[in-house]
Amino acid sequence: MKIALLRLLNQQIAHHRFSRPGEIVAWLGAIQAQDFSGAKWSIGLRLNGVTENEVERAIAAKTIIRTWPMRGTLHFVAAADVHWMRALLTPRIIAGSTRRQNELELTASVYARSEKIFIKALRGGKQLTRETLSALLEKNGISATGQRCYHILWRLAQEGLLCFGAHEGKQPTFTLLDEWAPATKSWSRDESLAELATRYFTGHGPATLHDFVWWSGLKISEARTAIDLAASALEHEVVADKTYWVSRKIPALAGKLESIFLLPGFDEYLLGYTDRSASLDPKYAQKICPGSNGVFTPTVVINGRIVGTWKRVIKKETVSITPTPFKSFSRADKAAIELEAQRYCLYLGKSSQ
Repeated sequence: MKIALLRLLNQQIAHHRFSRPGEIVAWLGAIQAQDFSGAKWSIGLRLNGVTENEVERAIAAKTIIRTWPMRGTLHFVAAADVHWMRALLTPRIIAGSTRRQNELELTASVYARSEKIFIKALRGGKQLTRETLSALLEKNGISATGQRCYHILWRLAQEGLLCFGAHEGKQPTFTLLDEWAPATKSWSRDESLAELATRYFTGHGPATLHDFVWWSGLKISEARTAIDLAASALEHEVVADKTYWVSRKIPALAGKLESIFLLPGFDEYLLGYTDRSASLDPKYAQKICPGSNGVFTPTVVINGRIVGTWKRVIKKETVSITPTPFKSFSRADKAAIELEAQRYCLYLGKSSQ
């Protein structure tokens, strides 16, 4: 099993079967999105000819939602998935945040009062920035200093009150989730578990049980149950004593896939797995996440392997991209990287410098 190459195909990096942002987000289940700019490119690189403006229009059109559906981390999810996914995954995250909430003196009363303030301010489709919502809390006698405002917003989003709206200039806004993306149906827990496993292993496979646990935030027993419930849609293969799951509908990889891609730092191709050795030699991990500080550098991928990093400098009309190899790039690699850089520039609507 050629794990890295199959992931390139199944993640729609080396093969594009969709044309709209909402479709690719739904296919993957969720796309990590704490780096807003990078997350938009994660969507764009998986579609043919889509620009950053088109991704932003999909956000404004409410087809993809940015919120905290799993692991307490920001993701993009399809509007049709946000309610069942949040209901399945966030209760455990909320329960695990008790210590931090106590440190910030955030009580049930504070959350209840904040909820009333935000509902009044946002009702009717309004979208307000964090700064504005913070000022509203202060005006109503709730301290929003330090990390308090962030954690109030985080908690109320986890509970299903809020989500991100469209950006106001460079500033993100918040809005009421039920108005932004009304729920369409109720899902049982078993339905949600089966759907989550099917989405993950279809869009990320081949992947292991432990990869799925990492990505979803489920307990290992819950993840096993999810795989069992989705068994009719999945198949597995044992490689080096590890069991890898993949969708039954994904065709086997035929021949050699030669490819070069410029991925953003928090892309699912790396962060969608707890074991990243299929695509990244562990000795280079510190080059991707220096000092293990949680900030991931954009990567150069050649034939499924992460072989370097890249940086960009954006000006008014142009973008310059500088790749840095772990070892060295061949002349052919450099030429292919330049073509991929041009693709990124077109996505941004700028010319290459």
